[in-house]
Amino acid sequence: MGKRLYVLSSGRLRRHQNTLVLETDEGKRFFPVEQVEEIHVFGEVDLNKRLLGFLTQQHIPVHFYGYNGYYIGTYYPREHYNSGYMILRQAEHYLDEAKRLDLAKRFVDGALFNLGKVIRYYRNRGKPLEEVEEALTDQRGRVQTVGEVAALMQVEGKAREVYYGAFDAILGKPDFSFGVRSRRPPQNRMNALISFGNTLLYTAVLSQIYRTHLDPRIGFLHATNFRRFTLNLDVAEIFKPILVDRLIFRLVARGQIQARDFAEEMGGLYLNERGRRVFLEAWESQLETTFYHRGLKRKVSYRRALRLELYKLEKHLMGEKPYTPFRARW
Repeated sequence: MGKRLYVLSSGRLRRHQNTLVLETDEGKRFFPVEQVEEIHVFGEVDLNKRLLGFLTQQHIPVHFYGYNGYYIGTYYPREHYNSGYMILRQAEHYLDEAKRLDLAKRFVDGALFNLGKVIRYYRNRGKPLEEVEEALTDQRGRVQTVGEVAALMQVEGKAREVYYGAFDAILGKPDFSFGVRSRRPPQNRMNALISFGNTLLYTAVLSQIYRTHLDPRIGFLHATNFRRFTLNLDVAEIFKPILVDRLIFRLVARGQIQARDFAEEMGGLYLNERGRRVFLEAWESQLETTFYHRGLKRKVSYRRALRLELYKLEKHLMGEKPYTPFRARW
């Protein structure tokens, strides 16, 4: 899967010279380190300090997930791009209520625009979504009227509630009926897919932040508190409709993900190993899909789009150019 190493089986991960070696019951697999940009560990994998030191030298973050696909945490190697100047600018924009609210509104406006874009896409294909589209337009109109971040998050929450209400009409698949949003644990298959996809997006953005001057601990829409990372959550809101939700619709509509790809555990439903493999393969393909970027006047991948979003944010924080969120142009 390109420069992302996904480890789904249990085993041992070690270093041999300039190569990563994954040892499982199926045998050994070798990955030249220059071909690996990040590692995602889903299985029970043994590793040691020597390996972590090697990964730090190579600037390779490692994301860990539980057996049910929940994000556990990240081995975030020593930052090599972080700058004191940028951290100060992030802190300044967070501590200044007006500057923080301005940035938070930009994130939410971008997210709601892309929610509406998804709804319009399916409405144009005959789905009865006129009322949903109107309701989203109304919620987006409220973004600029609120005076605090807490109220802004309520607007976004209401918009997503309306948006999720359209999923059954879009898919028409009884095995994947939505119901209501449930997270820990997800109570049905659709909620399991959304939670898994969102988790992958959070770590994808986090990996891109690592390669910028930004500090992932200082977000603006999501409160900077005792959670380690929040900036990746902010940026992910913009891309969820485009990268996660549309991928889910394709996988379900084409029968690539089916009811048999889930298991009931600890009061919830989760993707089983086969389901995770199918989703991960499609996810990697999704991130590598290219589109025409109007600003750059050339094609870029969606993974590159995540990085470009962060560069725009850097320019905003430095006062060079106001941040404008990514908007889907289909």
